[in-house]
Amino acid sequence: MDDIILSGITGHAVADALGVPVEFTDRKKLLKDPVTSMRSYGTYNLPAGTWSDDTSLTLALVDSLAYGLNYEDMMNRFNNWLFEAKYTPFDKVFDVGIGTEQALSRFKEGIGPLECGGTSERDNGNGSLMRILPIYYYLQSTYGEAFIEKSESFEIIHNVSALTHAHKRSQIACGIYIAIAAEIGKQKYLSKAVERGLNQAKTFYENKNGYREELNYYHRLEKISELPSEEIKSSGYVVDTLEAAIWCLLTTKSYSACVLKAVNLGQDTDTVAAVAGGLAGLYYGYESIPNVWLEQLVKREYIEDLCAELSSAL
Repeated sequence: MDDIILSGITGHAVADALGVPVEFTDRKKLLKDPVTSMRSYGTYNLPAGTWSDDTSLTLALVDSLAYGLNYEDMMNRFNNWLFEAKYTPFDKVFDVGIGTEQALSRFKEGIGPLECGGTSERDNGNGSLMRILPIYYYLQSTYGEAFIEKSESFEIIHNVSALTHAHKRSQIACGIYIAIAAEIGKQKYLSKAVERGLNQAKTFYENKNGYREELNYYHRLEKISELPSEEIKSSGYVVDTLEAAIWCLLTTKSYSACVLKAVNLGQDTDTVAAVAGGLAGLYYGYESIPNVWLEQLVKREYIEDLCAELSSAL
């Protein structure tokens, strides 16, 4: 458990940090000046190795799960991030998603944790997908390697998404992502892992009322690796983010190639890279992450300590 937690969470954080300096940058501009290493300053005028809300909320979830599955505790820790700057690289919050901020404000006002997430079609940003990876470790520890075959696993995934993003489309994105993560842990070949994970999720959603129709938004994932880059969007819309991340994963052959490809798609660079980087970290392993990037990662020891605590707890 130590290895897969450290590999996935660090893979996520490093990729996030690579994307932060060029967030919102146009793809054409990045084609002329592609990111090849950690950059300083840029969009938020921050030092190299600085990670964003993607990693902050992921770490908050890692910390919470070390004490069990408790949705109220998760939201308390998310609020500790937003209002007290905990789980941040420099004790300062930046790059807060609108949907996430609204959900956490509702919780602060006394609304129950599972009632806080937005439910309208406009509430389908990538704010729950970007932090969902830690639930994979909890589910595997609780239900075993075949956890994705249990409906209870999807219910938990959906609940963790619903803390900030409760629309079924966002929940499905999280379900697909965790199903793929589960298969990456078991399959030798990456393409087979993605295919099997996607099929596991499809089987569940095709037989679940209210989700079947929303599953249609993810039909391109079945042949995503065959699409040219011109057809890959890298926006903050949850469908675009998941597609772009899986595309980068399937069209590269190393951790570094995957996350750099994600960053250089432009737009929501930190989140697309983080979502791709979590899976790439799981598949290629911690040792595949360039040491120079690890050395530049802000609060690296803090991230590693939280991963170790979750591993020990599970």
